[in-house]
Amino acid sequence: MRDPEGPRRVTLLELFFDLVYVVALALISRHLVDGLDWHRAAEALIMLAAVWWTWAITTLVTDLYDPERTEIKLLISAVMFGALLMTTAIPEAFDDRGLVFAGTYVAIHLGRGLFLMPAVRRQPQTERRAIRIFVWFTVSAVPWLTGAFVGGDARLACWAVALAIDYVGFRLAYPVPGLGVVPEQQRNVTAEHLSERYQQFFIIALGDAILTIGTMFSVVHNEAENIGAFAVAFLTTLLLWRIYVHKSGELLPTAIQAARSPSKFLFSAPYTHLLMISGVVTTASGFDLVLHEPSGRTPPAWLAVILGGPALFLAGRASFEYEVFSRVSWSRPGGVLALLTIAPFLFTLPPIVASLGALLVLAGVALADFRRSHGKPPEAPSPPH
Repeated sequence: MRDPEGPRRVTLLELFFDLVYVVALALISRHLVDGLDWHRAAEALIMLAAVWWTWAITTLVTDLYDPERTEIKLLISAVMFGALLMTTAIPEAFDDRGLVFAGTYVAIHLGRGLFLMPAVRRQPQTERRAIRIFVWFTVSAVPWLTGAFVGGDARLACWAVALAIDYVGFRLAYPVPGLGVVPEQQRNVTAEHLSERYQQFFIIALGDAILTIGTMFSVVHNEAENIGAFAVAFLTTLLLWRIYVHKSGELLPTAIQAARSPSKFLFSAPYTHLLMISGVVTTASGFDLVLHEPSGRTPPAWLAVILGGPALFLAGRASFEYEVFSRVSWSRPGGVLALLTIAPFLFTLPPIVASLGALLVLAGVALADFRRSHGKPPEAPSPPH
């Protein structure tokens, strides 16, 4: 187990581990825009939720256990190998490589349990926690593997059920008959480490947007369109970063420490960050579309991606703000409402104009944040009710 008085910073191995997810997010955002429709969006969401869960649970392991121990280093390396193999299957996960994607996901989670249970056998409480988690992942393995052997909507449904089991099990603290739930005292987290890890993954998601901007910059269109689309995409990414870090992102470690029950953040942070990251990945897909074809009419599916990405991000950001301050600034829902309001007027306009509309809404949210906090004493975080 991690020494409460030991180092709390993120290790270099954990940062190395994160490199896999740069590739994973890039492939998911690209998958979304290849044959864009609602079915493709559902596939991208399933894959993102699965990839995110391998990262989130591994991060929890490095928060609870000593990441400097050789055993934990070996575990992280093994999960990294599995996550990379799972990533290679993303482009064909709903075609010929479904078994690779689902099988690797199951192997990561069950393998981690099979490794940890004997490793902590001399600590009964810790061993029982590992058993509870292993049991839930064993249950979800059934729809995961079943989905790998069927196709189409059946695979989508099976994997959605499997993810629901994984996400609900975590939220309920993994109740198991005869063992109960994970005790409160075993849900404590290391504030500096856990908050830094979530901040780092958000930066990885922004890296997907930067990667899209750099690789999709087109020389086919005229120079004004090229530079205009490039500038709008970059400024949008900059605003996503600014809105995330403003107060809530900066004060997350303090908020976790100040909470009477740090486990509340443990149970909420994976969901709020998944929503924000979904927004960033969708926004990156929108960059792909706009940089490829900035002129002409904006198809409805394109508009849903270009405006839906920032809307998802703002919805997640509102939840994140409540997580830290127990309140939500009006600018978050106001930004979502503004994106919905401008949508009907953008169907006949070029994609670059739609992207510019999303940029202006995000700029308004960032300006509202600045005006609310400028010249005022720093706001202290408060625990959720």
